[in-house]
Amino acid sequence: MAGAMPKFEFSFKQGENAAATSADALQTAVSVSGLNFFYGTRQVLHDIGIEIHRNRVLALIGPSGCGKSTFLRTLNRMNDTIEGARHSGQVLIDGENIYAPTLDVVALRKKVGMVFQKSNPFPKSIFDNVAFGPRLHGVRDRSKLAEIVERSLSQADLWTEVKDRLTANGTDLSGGQQQRLCIARALAVGPQILLMDEPASALDPRSTAKIEELIHQLRANYTIIIVTHNMQQAARVSDVTAFFFEGRLVELGETPELFTKPMERQTEEYITGRFG
Repeated sequence: MAGAMPKFEFSFKQGENAAATSADALQTAVSVSGLNFFYGTRQVLHDIGIEIHRNRVLALIGPSGCGKSTFLRTLNRMNDTIEGARHSGQVLIDGENIYAPTLDVVALRKKVGMVFQKSNPFPKSIFDNVAFGPRLHGVRDRSKLAEIVERSLSQADLWTEVKDRLTANGTDLSGGQQQRLCIARALAVGPQILLMDEPASALDPRSTAKIEELIHQLRANYTIIIVTHNMQQAARVSDVTAFFFEGRLVELGETPELFTKPMERQTEEYITGRFG
């Protein structure tokens, strides 16, 4: 790498899983190889290959339009809804090809939950927002639903704030609470993987801090993949970081190393603010 890297301060806050070296900690949750993705004739992902280990947080960084969100959505086939979208290559989750013709996409999205950039609670009660997914998957018993709702809201660090107003409309909550409600809704169906597409970009600093702390708590039980434009946030919440540029995976590495000793010049220039 040419030239000395300018001083650029990052704060790293890795959890216990980041230092884990057991075989379980290194189990592969997602394996992507030779992935190309197209919207019609326009290619937006080029030969992506990546392994994502269980119970770790992967941050996807890169300038707008570089393919981060498109890649994220290939992992639960959200891109299927876009006319003309097509792919080549392979995406395996727990060793299963998620683009196999016989795959149950509903079951896939139960296993791979998603939280979007803009909080999108349903115009229903807080209880019904969280119970929506379990009901969709056949849970009808009210006591069982109540148990799932309490557990999911607790996991999302929201239960103590809303336990006395579960019948209130979810859209009446503050922005940060709405986003945590959406996280609880995603958790309620028991996913193994949680996809987050800039989950804090529309939130104030206090609400953002709550979301980041929540990610630290959830990594013990879930594999988390987060798209973020905030590199400080990527440094704080992730174990591993992937830098995308123009639809290509330029560099992938342990977060502290990638931010302080990047191997690729493009990575260095992006994280030091020379472009992006």
